[in-house]
Amino acid sequence: MQLYFREYGKPRGEKPSLVFLHGLFGSSVNWHSIARQFEPDWHCIAVDLRNHGRSPHDSNMGYAVMAGDVLALLDQLMLEKVIPVGHSMGGKTALALAQLYSERVERLVVADIAPVAYDHEFDSILAGFRAVEMEKIKNRGDADSMMKVRIQHPGIRQYLLQNLVRENEQWQWRLNLDDLELCMASIMGYAPGCEQAYAGKSLLIRGELSDYVLPEHEQIIRQCLPDVRIETLPGVGHWVYAEDPAGFVSLLRDFIEA
Repeated sequence: MQLYFREYGKPRGEKPSLVFLHGLFGSSVNWHSIARQFEPDWHCIAVDLRNHGRSPHDSNMGYAVMAGDVLALLDQLMLEKVIPVGHSMGGKTALALAQLYSERVERLVVADIAPVAYDHEFDSILAGFRAVEMEKIKNRGDADSMMKVRIQHPGIRQYLLQNLVRENEQWQWRLNLDDLELCMASIMGYAPGCEQAYAGKSLLIRGELSDYVLPEHEQIIRQCLPDVRIETLPGVGHWVYAEDPAGFVSLLRDFIEA
């Protein structure tokens, strides 16, 4: 699968590229402001994972498969060594890439996710998407009003509405809602076959107010990442790089430039 990507910064090959991987219902655009801060000194790519953004659609969302997608992109761009930086679903994809193809990963950064299965519910999010009647909307404001019935938080709605596009005079969702819904168990789990440890240096950045990386997850995290450094950003939740971009960038820069 040929993934869509955005490219930033210096020429490829001077040092390992930063590869930014977004979370569920996101896209490469989520990382734009972070990638821009690194482009003076680093080559960066921000990727649309399968079923998201401009990348192709498929009914398999296993993490080994998604790591394979990223590997194929690295081969396409002739990137021998990279530093994956993944948030949430993208963090699990980055971890799977490091575990399965460690020779291609210089070091690893995971944002607010652990290699465990979650029981978080996304029914309200999916219902919010489904509540938007494409044939009735004239602009994004109309879509926001329809989505508000199911999703009260305006920040979440604006994040999800980044997926709304107008093509050929018709509004549509760019992501593949049908297969994402069918694959939710795979997305919330973690792929069999990705259990081996990644021995390289790794950084896990968690949000103090998030319930995605908990004390009981530390043992499995350290089994998968024996050389991990775990940092907590105070006062933020799951969206660590969006809620505290300065703190996130500081931790990331310190880690990759050490």
